[in-house]
Amino acid sequence: MRTTVNLDDDVAAGVDRLRRARGLGLSEAVNELARAGLVDRSRTPEVVRLSSRDLKLRLDVSNVAEALEAAENFPDR
Repeated sequence: MRTTVNLDDDVAAGVDRLRRARGLGLSEAVNELARAGLVDRSRTPEVVRLSSRDLKLRLDVSNVAEALEAAENFPDR
């Protein structure tokens, strides 16, 4: 379908960046960005709950090699 569309400056700049980065034509870039905007964002993101516990371990991480060795040698509970 052929039509005329006026793009705001920020949108035109985004289309231009995508064209240069991916070697796309104008229509291809506009279509790709339009499709990305059509994605259903109404879904609630999955909630991830993290827990922590005190390992009673004080570890100096200024020396990465020593910290990794200490972590590897730490007994599992």
